[in-house]
Amino acid sequence: MHTAIKEVLNNEALTGTTVTVAGWVRTFRNDRFIALNDGSTIRNLQCVINQEQVDIATRARFTTSAAVKCTGELVASQGGGQRVEMKVASVEVLGDSDAATYPIQPKKHSLEFLREQAHLRFRTNTYSAVFRMRHQVSFGIHEYFDQNGYNYFHAPIITASDAEGAGELFRVSVLDAKKPPLNEAGEVDFKEDFFGRESRLTVSGQLQAELAALALGKVYTFGPTFRAENSNTTRHLAEFWMIEPEAAFMDLKGDMDLAEGLCKHLIARVLKNSMDD
Repeated sequence: MHTAIKEVLNNEALTGTTVTVAGWVRTFRNDRFIALNDGSTIRNLQCVINQEQVDIATRARFTTSAAVKCTGELVASQGGGQRVEMKVASVEVLGDSDAATYPIQPKKHSLEFLREQAHLRFRTNTYSAVFRMRHQVSFGIHEYFDQNGYNYFHAPIITASDAEGAGELFRVSVLDAKKPPLNEAGEVDFKEDFFGRESRLTVSGQLQAELAALALGKVYTFGPTFRAENSNTTRHLAEFWMIEPEAAFMDLKGDMDLAEGLCKHLIARVLKNSMDD
């Protein structure tokens, strides 16, 4: 078992104890100091190796993004920037990273460049921080509505409803796109399709949530939504996650209070749990 680096850095009771951590090398300085990060926090743990105990061949493998496991004693840091560091007793390279070809080097990269490295960009500070905060926001959404008596409702992802014409829809079909079956009018015969009718990806769970609210009182949906609008702007997404609460016997003031309360709850949660990020 290994301990999360976030726990190592935050829990003062661990100082003076021997723990095991595992993560990816951010930097290796002076042939002695490994900056290790495991994704639990934006901060790194400095792991100090004994050059007499770790041979040259192993030290050469401590390249950026190599997966490493270290075991050692947590001691008060001799340098600035961190409260504790690890005095490494044993170290093992779990996975190598080719320094000559690994694209995410310890320097600033543009978001455009990282878009071309989608499989690795989570290891950068920006993306790891975004997704840790996104977790806090997502968890907080469920927390807020649960505390206010709302039932989490799963609206269909594949549907025939258009939700008040909310936008262009993506069609879902198992018919042969090149040779679909045709009816007598020469149109695509969706009776031969999987659902026996034309179906699409949802643009909103509103319709089903309204029906549920008229029985359960308070419901909310929180799930993926799709829009097939051909708009190349920064304000249009083909896929996003949307929150839709529906409540019986609520007036406009109650609706406003609910929205304001949600924003306050999420901001407070992020400030409390994600200050480093």
